[in-house]
Amino acid sequence: MKSLNVVAIAAAAILLAPAVPFAQASQPLTRAQVRSELVQYRQAGYQPGDWMQFPESLKRTQEVIAQRNSANAAYGSPVSGTSESGE
Repeated sequence: MKSLNVVAIAAAAILLAPAVPFAQASQPLTRAQVRSELVQYRQAGYQPGDWMQFPESLKRTQEVIAQRNSANAAYGSPVSGTSESGE
């Protein structure tokens, strides 16, 4: 029984080892970024307290957010600057 636990722990360590460098490479989210994402999820219809429908509602919400982001990106970036008529 003890050897089975050792083997399971070793296998888990081997499987998780490649993920460690990638997790450290990305910058952690700031509190403002997390709050912004939460607002975005709630505007898309996500209810954090609805744990009975959790996987499905989260997936639907992520799809809605992806559609909104792709729709906003389809029109290009906003033009900055001014324009004047030539006289």
